[in-house]
Amino acid sequence: MKFLFLEPFFGGSHRDFAQGLISHSRHRIDLVTLPARFWKWRMRGAALYFVKKIPSLKDYNGLITSDLMSLSDFKALWGRFCPPSLVYFHENQLTYPLAPGESRDFQFGFTDITTALAADKVLFNSRTHIDAFFSSLPEFLKMMPEYRPMWVIQEIRRKSGVLYPGCHFSAADRPLLRSVPETDAPPLIIWNHRWEFDKDPSAFFQALDAVRQRGFDFRLALLGENFQMVPKEFIAARERLKNRIVCYGYEASKEKYQEWLMKGDIVISTANQENFGISVVEAIRYGCIPLLPHRLSYPEIIPKAFHDDFLYTDPTDLIEKLCFLILNFSQFEVKRQNLSEAMSRFAWEKLIDQYDAVLEKLAETRCYNVKG
Repeated sequence: MKFLFLEPFFGGSHRDFAQGLISHSRHRIDLVTLPARFWKWRMRGAALYFVKKIPSLKDYNGLITSDLMSLSDFKALWGRFCPPSLVYFHENQLTYPLAPGESRDFQFGFTDITTALAADKVLFNSRTHIDAFFSSLPEFLKMMPEYRPMWVIQEIRRKSGVLYPGCHFSAADRPLLRSVPETDAPPLIIWNHRWEFDKDPSAFFQALDAVRQRGFDFRLALLGENFQMVPKEFIAARERLKNRIVCYGYEASKEKYQEWLMKGDIVISTANQENFGISVVEAIRYGCIPLLPHRLSYPEIIPKAFHDDFLYTDPTDLIEKLCFLILNFSQFEVKRQNLSEAMSRFAWEKLIDQYDAVLEKLAETRCYNVKG
């Protein structure tokens, strides 16, 4: 079969997902993208770009897009035969946290709603995400002073499901081999998340400062993408922790990025928003021990047997567990290997059959939108 993937924000998890799906699917998937910047304008205007960019849809069995494009706008403007459509929700604008000083523009939430209504199939990237979306949807609709369309809740729910995004690593049963550790080198702490407010870098660096003040030694690799300005927290930390930082900035080479993860010992998240967590899953698979909040998607992706050791409840708990881990790192070798094995379930090769089955079922609907 043949599908068209329209990705309005080709970066980060959106890029990884599109590339992984295309490279692993048994079907042909053509990709048309826009750069990963100005996400608000992508939601407002990406459909206008794609309508003129795409010459024809008649040879496609289905259409795939992500939540940062208004699918309802695209289908309305296309006006010709439009194949069945699948929307993959990496995030949603009903629950996404606001940047400091920012007020919520409710139109983006309504764009999510109309996009989901226009789709024939809606997929969320975790159970945590779909639950958050449908928990917030009733209150969101109740903000309307009258004529509230509560019917949309069941209409969207009936065609929604959960399918984890695949990750770019092998699903081999044994943990991947790690680099030989440097002699007497302190543990290497990894940050491989986006350099943005919703990942709460302030809390991360505050925890490191507290650990440092207690006399514990560590090295630090600051990886991850930054789409616009470098946050002030990273600029300040580069000076304050310069003797401990061994890598600073995004690593474009996938191979070199994986090498850093294989050198890493501990991966930490202080995120306020995480619907899945590809960066964390990758780091664990390549051998890092996680320290993650006991909230968001993390309790879902980390096996329950590891929650007490590697999920923290508050900043104080993070500091205590990080100190203990640095001091006793060698005692966690078996758990590190077991965690690495557990992450293999998220490899693309383990998930692609489910995605292909969804696409094949989508193509069978042939729910064409006919103008007039």
